[in-house]
This record gives sequence, C-alpha cells and structure tokens, in this order.
Amino acid sequence: MDIAKFKKKPLLGIMRGVKPDTIEPLAEAIVSAGLETVEITMNTENAPVLIRSMAKASRGRFSIGAGTVLSVAELKSALDAGATFIVMPALIRDVIDTCVKQKIPVFPGALTPHEILEAWKAGATMVKIFPAKFFGPEYFREIKGPFNKIELLACAGVTPENMKDYFTSGASAVSFGASVFKKEWLDKKDFKSIESRVRDYVKQLPS
Repeated sequence: MDIAKFKKKPLLGIMRGVKPDTIEPLAEAIVSAGLETVEITMNTENAPVLIRSMAKASRGRFSIGAGTVLSVAELKSALDAGATFIVMPALIRDVIDTCVKQKIPVFPGALTPHEILEAWKAGATMVKIFPAKFFGPEYFREIKGPFNKIELLACAGVTPENMKDYFTSGASAVSFGASVFKKEWLDKKDFKSIESRVRDYVKQLPS
C-alpha cells in the first residue's frame, strides 16, 4: 500500500462474506468505479485464498488489505496471501507491533480519546474510529481539537451524503462496507449496482 497515494484518494472499501466466484467481477467493478483501496475481512470464509485471488485480479490497479485481523497468526496468514495493509476493530498490541516493525501500514480501531491516543502512540498509520455512526462527524471535530496531528479513518455509517461532513470535521479518510457490498447484491451477482454505489462515494471525495 502506498500511503501517499491513499491520502490522495482516501476511500476504503470493506468486503466481508464474498465468495470465490465474485472476485474477478468485483475487481472489475472496483476499477470501473475508481476505487483504489479495498480490504477483505479475515472472518470471511477462506479469507487468505480470497485475498490472494483479489490481489491477482487487481493486476496492480488497486491495493488489497486484510481487515478484522485479531491475532499475529491471522496477520501472518494475511501477509502471506498478499495483503499490503492491515485493519482491525480495536488496538491489538502484538499485531500493531509486528506491523510497525515490518513497516506495514496498519489501521487499528478505537473510539474514546484514550483509545485513539494509545493507538496513535503504538504506531497507527491512521486510527480507525469505529463505529463512527453513533457519534457522527461532530465527534471528529472535537477529537481533532486536542489531537490535531492524529490521522483518523471514519468507519461505519459513512454515506455519500455525509462523507464530506466527515472530511471537513477532520477525518483523513473514510470507509464503507455492507451498505455497498450487500449480501443480496453479491448473491444475485449484481455487480452493476455495487459499481454504481461505489461510484457515488468516489464522486464525493474532496478534490
């Protein structure tokens, strides 16, 4: 993952529960919509196989990472599969320590001011504020008061309609998941709807 490139298009797509036969068309939908960074969560069945397949399908056109990484064992499995960045729902010390030592971009989850500071001090590339939807953009504005140098990734509840509010309130990046990679769309192989929804987010990125 090229962090400088990610910051130019700070949008992360989160895929959970995808199937092997959806990887190729999903990759093409991602590219067509203009998304450049995605993760597959490690609690998806056969996640390492899917990450490896998605990395191959990307053909260098977007970055692929692993999400919901809860242990060093999962971290190793994800990296061996080709993940280039790591995301987690909380600060898991041994995982973030390993990522920092290996210079792997890492996005640990946090919510309270104390958790956010501890994640940043531990070496977070950005701190994932999760779940952001229960506090909203105004929470980011308040957090950036004392923590103006800490970079924040908004996760959960970000929509094309409110994402600009997150950016103007201090988020460095935003993410989306089940609202786009919907189970019903995946089951029906409705990749056009997925592509269209991703494009809605891409269009709202700050220029």
